Formats: sequence, structure tokens, C-alpha cells
Amino acid sequence: MSNTTLDLSQLALDRSPRTGRPAGQRRWWSRYVLPIGILCGFAALLGTAAGRRWLPQQSVTVIPVTVVRAAAQSAGTVLFQAPGWIEPRPTAISVAALAPGVIEELLVVEGQYVKKHEPVARLIAIDAELQVEQAKIAWTIREGELSGAQAEYDAAKLRLENPVHLQVQLADSQSAIAKVHTEVANLPYLIESAAANLKFALSDLQGKQSAQGAISGRIVERSASEYAVAQARLEELQNRQPFLQRESDALQGKVEVLQKQLELLVDEHRQLRAAEIKIQAASALRDEAKLQLRQAELTLDRNTIRAPMDGRVLRLVAMPGSHVMGMDTTNRLDGGAVIEMYDPQRLQVRADVRLEDVPMVTRGQPVEIVTASSAGVLSGRVLQLTSAANSQKNTLQVKIELINPPPTVSPEMLVTTTFLVPPILENSPAEAATTESERMFVPRQLVLADEAGEFVWIVDANELAAQARVEIGNPGDRGLVEIKRGLHVTDKLIASGAGELRPGSRVKVTGDDPTLGIESSQ
Repeated sequence: MSNTTLDLSQLALDRSPRTGRPAGQRRWWSRYVLPIGILCGFAALLGTAAGRRWLPQQSVTVIPVTVVRAAAQSAGTVLFQAPGWIEPRPTAISVAALAPGVIEELLVVEGQYVKKHEPVARLIAIDAELQVEQAKIAWTIREGELSGAQAEYDAAKLRLENPVHLQVQLADSQSAIAKVHTEVANLPYLIESAAANLKFALSDLQGKQSAQGAISGRIVERSASEYAVAQARLEELQNRQPFLQRESDALQGKVEVLQKQLELLVDEHRQLRAAEIKIQAASALRDEAKLQLRQAELTLDRNTIRAPMDGRVLRLVAMPGSHVMGMDTTNRLDGGAVIEMYDPQRLQVRADVRLEDVPMVTRGQPVEIVTASSAGVLSGRVLQLTSAANSQKNTLQVKIELINPPPTVSPEMLVTTTFLVPPILENSPAEAATTESERMFVPRQLVLADEAGEFVWIVDANELAAQARVEIGNPGDRGLVEIKRGLHVTDKLIASGAGELRPGSRVKVTGDDPTLGIESSQ
């Protein structure tokens, strides 16, 4: 046996208190805090899951998307046929007379090809020719008036730049002043001479009076007369100086006025401005006469009616001797029409398509056209559907563009159109086999529109309202419209109660709408 001693003290439990968290605190955490936290988390999770059902809900009715399964035919397959007729595209061109008058002769026939600006008809032009001559005479008169006004302007300008007439008057006044000044300067000498003459006459008179008995009385009287003349002469010279002074002052004032007038040249400026205005008026009258001449020449030129384009004559509207109204707006619109033309390279077919075939018509769809005037099959493509429906024939007119029409076809010819399946861009050209395709339709009144485009209201998986942006296609039967993109076959459309909805609004589906969603059979 082994003498090894077994130490049982190692199996004893250490029950001494530890220095960490007290035991009472640990029991409180495990007994109360942890269970309460778990319950609170569970309650929050439960409230989050069921909270949406407590929010206000908008009651709505829904309908499913209408799905139609049809065979998808390969491109080029015949869909249907429709009768039609050829017409100009977009319309025939009415060639009208731009001036009123009487047609003298027509220069074209129906079906004739004419070039742009080629004459197609002529009016009687004698009145227009006389108006041109009269306008030329009036223009010549106005040209002469303008030349006369220009001559007056040149003279006024020369008179302003060289005021010789005022300088002559000023020189005359200055000369008169100089003359007066000379007389004033000579006046003392003249007075002195007159005084000497008076003294001599007085001495002579006294001498003859003293010898009156020895000489005759006539001699004495003559001597007395000479004395009186000498005395009057002296008095006149003595009284002349004030008058000469006043005359000198007046002449000096006249000189100053002439100098001021020469400085300002008021009349000359006025005459120049008047000549300018007269030139402007004469020029305006000349331009008016020239305009009237151009108008008369234009009226004369418009007496020859010309083709506005390269094309073919469709029909003759007016005949020689008939009166055309020109551009007189008081008459009916076709009052000036002479012929109708069309472009033979721009033709279209207006086909009567049955209403049940209209949903199969799309823009750009290929069309084969057969007419008796052409041996082969003509190619075309759909331009657009018109609004011209015929209730008696139960048809709608469709415009079809003729691609490279031959010269043998012309408007009013009857044709037979064959509408083909348009090519599908999504499929490869190698896909020629017939497959099954799904087409989705919804009631037209459920498709709404805003600035971003068309959309419909749907209910998503969380029972929330959502806007589904869609691309609409051709109309279907019974008020339905095709949806090309934006919907799934499992979507539920909101049929009623969408007036106050917002994206993300909580809704409650109360049932299906019994008035919408009728299946379409196509």
C-alpha cells in the first residue's frame, strides 16, 4: 500500500466574504432589474409591431390589374387592312393672287410640274402700269423739291459763314459816323469864316448906305441881302453842333446794333434751321413718293402670279376672265386662289380604320400600300390618328406617310393599306417565333398626372398608399388603357377613396370596387 497522505482540506469551500460587490446587491439586480428590462424590451417590440394598426386609416376599395394574354406576333406580320386615298402632306398649297384684278391668261395645266417663282397666271395689268408711271412722275417732282431745299440750305449756310450783308451795313454806318465827326471838327472853322463874311457884309452895307445918294438903291438892297444871308449862315453854323452830336450818337447806336447782330447772327441761324427743316420735309416727301413707286411696281409685279414652291399643279381654281380679290380681308379666304399645288415627294394616305382595329395602330407603324397606278407595293408609316371619326362607317381616319412615292401616284387616288406588326426593339431580330405575352390594362380614370408624369395609387405590402409611376400605351376596350411600365400583375389599384391620400398614408382595404376592373378581351 502507498503511504501517501490524502489532504481533504483542498475540497473545502471558501465561505469568507469577498471584497467586490455585496451579495445583497447582486441578488437585487438578478431578481428585479434584469426581468423588468426583458419585459420592457418585449413590450417595446410588441408595440412597434402593432403600432401601425393604431394609426388613423383611410378606407379604400381596390381592383386588380387587368391582364390580357395574347400571342406576340413577329415584326412584319399582317394585322389588318383598311381602304384610303392619297392626299398632299400636310395639305395642298393654295396659290393666290396677291393683287386684285381679272385673270388674263393661265400659263399651266393640271398635273404640270412647275419650278419655284415660275409664272402660273397673269392679270390684266394696264391699270398697274399707269400707276407706276404716275408714281414715277410724283417721285421726280419730289426730287426737284428736295434739290431746291438743298440749294436754300447751302445759301443759308454760306450766308451764316460769310455775313457780308451785315458787314456792308456796318461799314456804311461807320463811314457816316466818320463824316459827322469831320463836320463837327470843321464846324469852328466854318463859324469863323461865316463870322468874317458877316463882318464884311456889314461893312459893305454900311459903306453903301453912307453913299446912298451917289449909288442906286438896288445896290444898297443887294448889299443888305448879302448881309442877311451872311448873318443867317452864321446862325445856322452856330446851331448845327447839337444836331451833329445827336446824329453822331444815333449812328453810334446803329453801329453797336450791327456789331451785335454780326456777333449773334440770329436771322442767319434761323434761316439755316428753316432750310434744314425744309430739307427734312422734302426728303420725307421724296421717300414717300419712292415708297409709292415701289408699291406701284410691286402691284405691277404681282399681276404675274408665280409658284411659291417646286411642285405639281393639283387643280385649277380660277379661269381666265374671273375676278380675284387679292389680299382683301373683307372677302372669303379663297377669294384670291388661282391654282392648288402639292409636292409630289410629300404625300400621305388617309385611311378609314375600323374602330376595333384602332388599338393596334401605333405611331411609326409600317404600312404596305397598294394602288392601281403603281405595279409594286408602296411603303409607308403611320403619322398619327386623327379625330375625324365616321359614325356611319364606324371608322377613324389615320394619316400614313408615303415613303419615296413614285411619280405615278397623285392625290385623290384610292389605295388599300395593310398595317403590319411594328418591330419590337427589346427583342433581337432573330426572335421570329410566336410567343405568349402579357398586356396589363387599368381603368383610364385611375391614371392621374402631375408635373412628373402619369401615376396610379396602389396599396403596398405594408398596407400603405404609394404612387406608382407608369408609362401608358394604347387605349383598350371598355375604358381601359394599356400600362407598358411601372406596374406588376400582383399590384392592387386604389379605386376609390384616393382623394386625400398622401404617399405613405395608412389605408384600410374595405373590398373590391364592383364598378371597375371589368376584364378586357383582346
